[in-house]
Amino acid sequence: MYPRELLKKIKDRLANREIVILYGARQVGKTTLLKELLASNSEAIILNCEMQSVADILESKDLSLVQALFEDKKIIALDEAQKINNIGSILKLIHDELPHYKIIATGSSSFELSNKIIEPLTGRNIKFKLFPLSLKEIKEKNGWLWIINNLSNLLVFGMYPGIIDLPASDKRIKLSELASDYLFKDILAYQYIKNPLIIRKLLKALALQIGSQVSVNELSNMLGIVRPTIENYLDLLEKNFVIFSLSTFSTNLRNEIKKSRKYYFYDTGIRNAIINNFNPTINRTDIGGLWENFCISERIKVNNIKDKKPNIFFWRTYDGAEIDLIEESDGNISTFEFKWQSKRQPKLPKSFIQNYGSKELRIIGPSNLHEISK
Repeated sequence: MYPRELLKKIKDRLANREIVILYGARQVGKTTLLKELLASNSEAIILNCEMQSVADILESKDLSLVQALFEDKKIIALDEAQKINNIGSILKLIHDELPHYKIIATGSSSFELSNKIIEPLTGRNIKFKLFPLSLKEIKEKNGWLWIINNLSNLLVFGMYPGIIDLPASDKRIKLSELASDYLFKDILAYQYIKNPLIIRKLLKALALQIGSQVSVNELSNMLGIVRPTIENYLDLLEKNFVIFSLSTFSTNLRNEIKKSRKYYFYDTGIRNAIINNFNPTINRTDIGGLWENFCISERIKVNNIKDKKPNIFFWRTYDGAEIDLIEESDGNISTFEFKWQSKRQPKLPKSFIQNYGSKELRIIGPSNLHEISK
C-alpha cells in the first residue's frame, strides 16, 4: 500500500466539528484512504452510499433512523456520498441536529457533489482533493532509484494506485477498462448527455493535442457539435477530475495569445488508454507533450498537498516565444519548462523578462525530476 500524504491532513481534522469532504476521480484510492484512516478506530464506521438501504435511510431525513444506521459510532464516513439525493441538506441536518457525529463524505465527481453541498454546508465543511499517486508517495514506498528506473513506465501507464504495480499486460487491460465509460459514468448519468460516443471522441481529440493549444471551434467542427455543448462537456470532464486546463497568461504584450487553452489529463496512463497507445517512450512521437503533461500534473499534486492554490497558465506569443507553465500567487511568478530531451538550454524570453520581471526559468527533465516538488 502506498502512503497517501492526505492521510495526516485529514486525521488532524477529525477532532474538529466541520464535515470533511474528500473529492477525487474513481479508483484514485478514496475508499482505501478511508479504511486506512479509520482502521484502528472502533468508534468509526464506513457506509457505502451506493447501497440502496443506506440511501433510503439518509434520504428519509428521519433522525431516529439515521442514528440507528450510525449505531454507536462517533465518526461516520459516507463513501460515494454524491449518490444520495439532496446530500447537502442531509449533511447540514446531521451536522446541526446530531452534533456528536463527525462526518466524512467522499465523492468521485466534484460537479455533482459540490453543487449539492456548497450552499447548504457553507462554513460547515473543509474540502480535500485526492489525485493519482504523487512522486513523493511512490518514493516513500519504493525509493527514488525505483522511480528513475521506472520513469518510462510511469509516463506510459500512469500512477493510479491499483495499476502501478501490475505487470504491463495487466496494466493495459486495467487502464482500458478504467478509461471506458466507467471513468465517466457520473457524467454519462446526466440526461442531456445522450451520446457517450461524443465524450469518447472529445477525449481522444484532447489526448492527441496535449501540449498544444486547443480550439473549441475546431473541436465543434470536428465532432459536429455546437460550441456551447462542447464547452459544457469540457467543463464536466474537468469537474470530474479527468482533465484540467491552462489558460494563457496575458496582460501586457500586444502579440501575446490571449484566448487559447491547453488541456491535459490528470493521469498519463488514462490519456494513453484513450488513444490506445502504450508504446514505450523510446518509440513515441508524442514524448514531448507526454512529459509536459506528466510534469504539470505533478505540480498540481505538489501544490495541492502544500495547500498552495496558485493560478496556473501557459504563455506564448504569436512569434513563437513560449513558457510551458506559469504559477502566479499574490503577484509572485514562477516559470517552468519541461524537456524530456534538450540539445540547448532554454531561457526566459527577453520580452517576458522585460514585461513581467521574472528572471528564473526552472527547467525540469528526467535528470532533475526530483526538483519538481520544490
